Amino acid sequence: MDAAAWDAKYERAELIWGAPPNDMVVEFCTSLPRGRALDLACGEGRNALWLATRGWSVDAVDFSSVALTKAVRIAATATASIRERVRWVHADVTTLTPERNYDLVVIAYLHLSRTERENVLATAVRALKHEGILVIVGHHSANLKNGVGGPQDPEILYSPDDLVADIGDGMRILVAEDRVRHVGDSAAIDALVVGRVTDE
Repeated sequence: MDAAAWDAKYERAELIWGAPPNDMVVEFCTSLPRGRALDLACGEGRNALWLATRGWSVDAVDFSSVALTKAVRIAATATASIRERVRWVHADVTTLTPERNYDLVVIAYLHLSRTERENVLATAVRALKHEGILVIVGHHSANLKNGVGGPQDPEILYSPDDLVADIGDGMRILVAEDRVRHVGDSAAIDALVVGRVTDE
């Protein structure tokens, strides 16, 4: 989907993904020392705002202007100190060239072609300082047959092993596993990878 299609999707509902942060982002980021974070494909900003409430300075990037407008509106209900810690960036993550200036990069439910995914993951790794953490969560390829929701195109889904292969060297993989996420009375299958940059 291009930016216009995502704009239309975000216009159809008040909050597409809900206000609370992703459970896996919370699980793996709560204990991290606060620093600078990059939220790639931030959508309506739920993870970026949660990080800001915990003292992180966050650059939140998305190519949907509608999503970012909604994110700013939601952020307006927070205190000034939280709002000031988030910088909303209207940009395409597939062409982004951030500096190596981040302690954390979060990629939640970003689904692209294999080549685009490899490029974005390479960008994410390059953006991290030494010992920086990368957290990726998305719809598992097994979700297509065994879970509910998510994209129905197998070409843009992935497993933890796919993500690890895409990341390659220069990062120590801390977690690579399947996760089951409850959706009402049903369950969705997610892929989760957490890594730490180990090169200088």
